[in-house]
Amino acid sequence: MNRNLWLLALCQGLFLTNNVTFIAINGLVGLSLAPLGWMATLPVMGYVVGGALSTGLVAKSQSRFGRRVSFQMGLAVACISACGAALAVMAGSFWLLVIATVVAGYYSANGQLYRFAAAELALPSFREKAVSLVLAGGLIGAIAGPNLAARSRTLLDTPFAGAYLVLALVSLVAMLLMAFIQFPEHTPPTAGQARGGRPLLQILMQPTLMVACACAALGYGVMNLLMAATPLAMQQCGLTFDDAAWVLEWHVIGMFAPGFFTGSLIKRWGALPIMATGVALNGLCICIALSGVDLHQFVVALFLLGIGWNFLFTGSTSLSLNAYRPEEKDRAQAAINFCVFAVTALTSFASGALVTTKGWHLLNWGSLVPVGLTAIALGWLYFQQKSSAAAEGV
Repeated sequence: MNRNLWLLALCQGLFLTNNVTFIAINGLVGLSLAPLGWMATLPVMGYVVGGALSTGLVAKSQSRFGRRVSFQMGLAVACISACGAALAVMAGSFWLLVIATVVAGYYSANGQLYRFAAAELALPSFREKAVSLVLAGGLIGAIAGPNLAARSRTLLDTPFAGAYLVLALVSLVAMLLMAFIQFPEHTPPTAGQARGGRPLLQILMQPTLMVACACAALGYGVMNLLMAATPLAMQQCGLTFDDAAWVLEWHVIGMFAPGFFTGSLIKRWGALPIMATGVALNGLCICIALSGVDLHQFVVALFLLGIGWNFLFTGSTSLSLNAYRPEEKDRAQAAINFCVFAVTALTSFASGALVTTKGWHLLNWGSLVPVGLTAIALGWLYFQQKSSAAAEGV
């Protein structure tokens, strides 16, 4: 770990502070402002849809301006959109809140590239650990996000308006930290310069990248499906907002605390076994969530869900690093993140619609589908690699 990686880990932590606070409050604010109950998680979905729509713009800004300038642009948008969300809450405008969260998605699309930037700030032999350790910076968000949401929700007369304004300050702090990170020198493409590398479809059709993309998207989708619904489900079960904040805190600790050793596990055992362990943990999470709705069951289930996500997401990122060339990275990373955002947008909407109409148990039964698809994808790649190794040995 060098100074640049530590600073990037701090920026990752502030990025997750924004994300966790959004998850903790957007569904509840949406429920209080939405014309219909099933629309409650549209502000959560808006954040993800905005990220999906922004992946192409972010890829172009990364290519033209380099990492630092593009990341700073994302943080500026984060500040503006947080202020817009605060204004929406104070005005009681549900649709203005949705618009603000869609705009905030541009910041999310930038922040999702921090893990790839980490690999560029480390020696090749340290890439997996660099990715894992920068993701571990999300522990800051695990502690700060839920506590920020709980303590700032009554900062102003309008509930939760103060939380959005505090997020604007968080983005300004991240801008300051980002200014001190020394990224590799960037040479922008000249006018009319041909885009290097293979066509995007050819890059994506590689079995390794296909599975890395699918597992990152499905792993994130399952995590978001259950996490976004948790505050609403706990409210329906008679638990308090402080209880929900505590559950989310342990969930995000589960997401990022393993980052201190996940990279070492991948380095020793390979990405596929670690990703398979993540799938197993997701299955165990669902079993516990189906066993009851007491506070301790929510805590344990969401904690295991976080660890499962970490193993899947870190493993997917590490798996993808060798599937594209340096000149292809902006397009390949944008494509991976687009798939992640697209699946997460779908699950953001589904979580609110299902938990408010069908309940927490049916939501968990439904989440077994993407978990099963993830397991199938990993098994397929395992046999693909085994067949290729056998063919090379002949």
